[in-house]
Amino acid sequence: MNFKTLLASLVLSLALALPAFAAEPVDINSADAQTLAEGLNGVGMSKAEAIVAYRDEHGPFASAEDLAQVKGIGERTVEKNRDNIVVGGSKAKSSTSRKATKTAATASASE
Repeated sequence: MNFKTLLASLVLSLALALPAFAAEPVDINSADAQTLAEGLNGVGMSKAEAIVAYRDEHGPFASAEDLAQVKGIGERTVEKNRDNIVVGGSKAKSSTSRKATKTAATASASE
């Protein structure tokens, strides 16, 4: 292997690896569907819209693991993106608290 081939291989390897390290963290509690689709590996526009709809209905995510509750998002997708997921909003409720609050609200509305 000559020097030019070796140098070209090195440059190409670095160019292909760079996007993996340059990914911006994505706040799953504030990002819009477009940002989620662009920032999360394995999440297209359809799944990103499902994330936003779930968040609107159930409130903010308490942890990255809560993302797996969204239809079409599995634990494997969460694991692939773990280093890139930020959970903003210090007042995020746990999924159990969200369900309890929703149940309580439904009960008081029917009284």
